[in-house]
Amino acid sequence: MDAVFKALADPFRRKLLDRLNRRDGQTLGQMCERVEMTRFGVMKHLRVLEGAGLIVTQRVGREKQHYLNRVPIRRIHDRWVSHYTEPMAAALSRLKTTLEDSMSNTKLVYEVVIRTTPEKLWRALTEPEFTRQYFHGTEIRSRLKKGGPFLSTTVDGKKMVDGDILECDPPHKLVHTWRVHWDPALSHELSTVSYLIEPKGENCKLTVIHEVDNAPLTAAQVKGGWPAIISSLKTLLETGKPLSMA
Repeated sequence: MDAVFKALADPFRRKLLDRLNRRDGQTLGQMCERVEMTRFGVMKHLRVLEGAGLIVTQRVGREKQHYLNRVPIRRIHDRWVSHYTEPMAAALSRLKTTLEDSMSNTKLVYEVVIRTTPEKLWRALTEPEFTRQYFHGTEIRSRLKKGGPFLSTTVDGKKMVDGDILECDPPHKLVHTWRVHWDPALSHELSTVSYLIEPKGENCKLTVIHEVDNAPLTAAQVKGGWPAIISSLKTLLETGKPLSMA
């Protein structure tokens, strides 16, 4: 977390995060617009933010798009707010709420480094005995095979999410469509969730991408949920116990 605090300490870097908070997925050229700094200077600050895990980049053609990663903010909130009082707790709580309330309505991107193996992380993402511990008590009840159905239910069998599996490459990549059933008003919207696992020495980098281009109601429901779920998954794999979802 020291790298996150160091990155947030610089006011210009906070301004860059504010810009991504208002409009996610910006290129370097867009991030350089209307700033009193050279392109190289902006690049240096973006590298610090990326190194701290506060932004995630994705290459589209010849350009890199930058996305605000809310997971480190969630982890700071979970670690510090429950232990300290005003003013730090209130400031972090407001920051967490702000980042969850203002997000891109086309693509939600989250990234976290977890001290685990690709195989164990894959199991945690796909096996019911793991998912029920950190994913709001839900269980995946699907044979993971490209072209097959995807189904997530509560322990008593109530359907929460369904879809189709588009890609399945264990323990590296899982992509499936996502249709919400916990709220009937959202059941007409279809979005796509991707899990990407990359080994990093003794750790793994998990990237979760939720594409919600035509699912604004779904985006509004899940935008605050993913950081909590991913943070709890990391804690489960590293300590054996998930975070409280309260």
